[in-house]
Amino acid sequence: MGSQEEGEGAEPTAALMEDMDSKDKKLEQHGISNCKFMDEKNQVNENEWDIGRREPMSKRQMKKLMREKRWHEQKEQRKQKRKEKKVKKRRERQTRNEDGIEESARKYLKRDVTPSNIRVVLDCSFDSLMALKDIKKLHNQIQRCYAENRKAAHPVKMYLTSHNGQLKKNMDENDKGWVNWKGITVTAKHFIEVIKNEDLVYLTSDSPNMLNELDASKAYVIGGLVDHNHHKGLTHDNAEKLGITHAQLPLGSYVKMNSRKVLTVNHGCRMEERGST
Repeated sequence: MGSQEEGEGAEPTAALMEDMDSKDKKLEQHGISNCKFMDEKNQVNENEWDIGRREPMSKRQMKKLMREKRWHEQKEQRKQKRKEKKVKKRRERQTRNEDGIEESARKYLKRDVTPSNIRVVLDCSFDSLMALKDIKKLHNQIQRCYAENRKAAHPVKMYLTSHNGQLKKNMDENDKGWVNWKGITVTAKHFIEVIKNEDLVYLTSDSPNMLNELDASKAYVIGGLVDHNHHKGLTHDNAEKLGITHAQLPLGSYVKMNSRKVLTVNHGCRMEERGST
């Protein structure tokens, strides 16, 4: 009885072994081994090229694969070129230092600047008439005015008046460096408290007076208002109430405009800077 049980138990074991042997032989016939595996990255690349060989590809796909292949092949060359470029720059710096040439002097050449006597006033007394998004636009325009004037060969004397309310708050939050601006007078006072009335000329497109030339003894006021034409004639009316001279720039003689001759603050500043040269 015992030998019979052992014989019955041995038969399925032998069959299982034969089945495993047959599977191993089939794997070997197909060139597959459980002991050999390709690197994951190489396997992916090989699969891409196998797909390219087996399946029809468009010209665009083929070009893309070729570009990727060239990019990988030239990786070491690009790395070597970057190293050579760094070494070359380092040697050039050493040579300049040996010759007594300062790096700062080479980068920043001092420009010949001749300040203009023209005064430009940015009137920001319209704070309550603008939404926050328009206040931000005005802030950007003022920044451009300041930057352009700093780069000009003949910078004008700038005044930023009625600097308070939403505009000041926005500048304090988003442009804290404004407190270090140079060549500009920033004040919370209205411009009539800063400059004498007889020296003021308010630039407004609604004025019937044409400004043909700039007077160095005058201060030209530009309204700091972004209103999308919602407050037509406002700056002209204010100039009339304050009893100060007003005029419009001769844009029609130089610029073809299909709409009202209204400029942004930074465009008005640029016109003044050009006129001062």
